[in-house]
Amino acid sequence: MGRLVAERLTAAEEAIRIKMEVQGLSVHYGNTPALSNVNLAVKANHVTALIGPSGCGKTTFLRTLNRMNDLIEGVRVTGRVLLDGEDIYRPGTDVVALRKRVGMVFQRPNPFPMSIYDNVAFGPRIHGLRDRRRLNEIVEKALRDAALWDEVKDRLRSSALGLSGGQQQRLCIARLLAVEPEVVLMDEPTSALDPISMLKIEELIQDLKATYTIVIVTHNMQQAARVSDSTAFFLSGELVEYGPTDVIFTRPRDRRTEDYITGRFG
Repeated sequence: MGRLVAERLTAAEEAIRIKMEVQGLSVHYGNTPALSNVNLAVKANHVTALIGPSGCGKTTFLRTLNRMNDLIEGVRVTGRVLLDGEDIYRPGTDVVALRKRVGMVFQRPNPFPMSIYDNVAFGPRIHGLRDRRRLNEIVEKALRDAALWDEVKDRLRSSALGLSGGQQQRLCIARLLAVEPEVVLMDEPTSALDPISMLKIEELIQDLKATYTIVIVTHNMQQAARVSDSTAFFLSGELVEYGPTDVIFTRPRDRRTEDYITGRFG
């Protein structure tokens, strides 16, 4: 009996660990297929890396997780994407509220042409927060969480456009954290950065996963191996293989995965 209860508890714990689940997901741009019948479960407080050659569907997949593809004319999405068990594509979904829960950091830093402070306070203000003391607390916490506070605390009223590329990307992360998301999507967040800035972002990702669920698209195999707990390999719109990163990189089941990781193609 004790063993049975323990097994049930373990199963329940595993169920809680699934933050998002994709079931039979297919995406078309007009008549062009981009993803075909993808099934994948994203664990909470894990970093999931999406890898594969250009045009394989990994960014399309990332954008389905907060319905960013809705902004593209002619896109058609079938299947289900569950967030805490609720289908985000069901009729009546509040997409603005969804994107607050599941936020995105883009490939190139895109700070707004305003002060550092106003960049971070932008989201909370949009959602109706006006209390100055509370805004100050949120801005400081978000900048600390993004490992940027010590570098900018004396120039919060300066233009965000004066920051370096790496600082701008961490500012964009802070801007996202200020609205308290549950899932953070990152589309090649270090591809435009120098190696030192890249490592700072990677260290930040490791720190953030204690609080957030993170899904990252990357072309950098070393980065995927360093930062992620799980890795999904996409090829021609198909999810070829998904599993623990150490397994994917050392003992992949599919020959195509091994060929890509070892540089035989892609």
